[in-house]
Amino acid sequence: MLRVAVVGSGPAGVYTAEALLRYGGEVLLDVIDGLPAPFGLVRYGVAPDHPRTQSISATLAAVLQQPSVRFLGNVHIGSDLKLEEMRDHYDAVVVATGAAVDRHLDVPGEDLPGSVSATDLVAWYCGHPDTPPDLFRLDARSVAVVGAGNVAGDVARMLASSPEELRATDVADHVLAAFSASTVEDVHLIARRGPAQAKFTTRELRELGDLAEADVLVDPADLELDDVSRELLTSNAGARRNVDVLRGWAETPPAGRPRRVHLHFFAKPIALTGDGRVEGIQLERTAFGPDGSLKGTGEQRELPVQLVVRAVGYRSLPLPGLPFDAEAGVVPHKDGRVCLDGAPVPGAYVAGWAKRGPTGVIGTNKHDARETVRSLLEDVPSLTPAPQRDPDTILRLLAERGVQVVDWAGWAAVDAAELERGRAQGRPRIKITDRAELLRLSRQ
Repeated sequence: MLRVAVVGSGPAGVYTAEALLRYGGEVLLDVIDGLPAPFGLVRYGVAPDHPRTQSISATLAAVLQQPSVRFLGNVHIGSDLKLEEMRDHYDAVVVATGAAVDRHLDVPGEDLPGSVSATDLVAWYCGHPDTPPDLFRLDARSVAVVGAGNVAGDVARMLASSPEELRATDVADHVLAAFSASTVEDVHLIARRGPAQAKFTTRELRELGDLAEADVLVDPADLELDDVSRELLTSNAGARRNVDVLRGWAETPPAGRPRRVHLHFFAKPIALTGDGRVEGIQLERTAFGPDGSLKGTGEQRELPVQLVVRAVGYRSLPLPGLPFDAEAGVVPHKDGRVCLDGAPVPGAYVAGWAKRGPTGVIGTNKHDARETVRSLLEDVPSLTPAPQRDPDTILRLLAERGVQVVDWAGWAAVDAAELERGRAQGRPRIKITDRAELLRLSRQ
């Protein structure tokens, strides 16, 4: 029987497990995660006010509850268990660890207090157990969110949400308290390119207009399309829909709500300013040149802001014992087979963002996982079987090292506790964020 470990219990990892169950015949799977809770990005990256997207966790849970699948949470690969020693216990290992760190703006002043990454802010408001509960105080009046994708849109929408809107979500108590005390009035969403090039999905973009206590403001001058943008609209229906939404806001007078979301296009950050902490962001107007490349025009302005959130992309971190392309921020591979100096590493595979970079939506991971699984199954005849065939040997090894493994029953206890805490306050769930508390509950 084939023994496979999948490192990462987010969509990429679980879709890999699902594909192995569907196409791999008799297989025993361990899905291993460094967190005490499963679901990865779905639990700790999807905005709390997106319950429809969060509901994907039910689909992932159905895979993790299959008899031939074990969830092993709170196990850190590289410290609790090394990749090289995993080959003693598994015929193949698939790494699906996602993209954990953000990209930088690389402008002067980026290191000032008040300049933060969307990675950290999202982890905080999603209740990641490795994020201190007091990491953020929302005491800025004006915030700049740099980016033109769904993460930037999520951050802007969350910052402009009312406490009443967030009370209907699963945010942890300390997060709800911070948003209830928020002094944010203006959120500036800043995009280097034009409205036609924005990466928002139309659904995400429209949600800015659904906020109960925030007006959305767009300068009509930003919607005057150049030749590059007009050509893009002829072939891209999503871009056309986005521009239509933006034109609707540009033509609608503000209703005088207490918060405002300003969308700025063709604006490139060139510096963050301030004496001891962020007090402003300097922007340069951009335009497309005759060759279609984006260039600065030299026209500059400064927005007074007290917080800058960069949301300009993510990258993976190297996993000890695994080849890594630092420039591309991914694990080098061929059709999911991990490669070292161009040659496949026997028994090592990769899926998800660690494989292709932070592109696509959650569902993109399904096709991606199937490609990796096809490669793995093609290789089965040539794989060296792991010498340790008893599935419980790995559990004994971890116990000897003092690792408290959270299995599916342990997670079910945490899940029940979160739901019960939510019921007590008339909310759908209250997320537990303290790792020690998660481990205590899992022991029950």
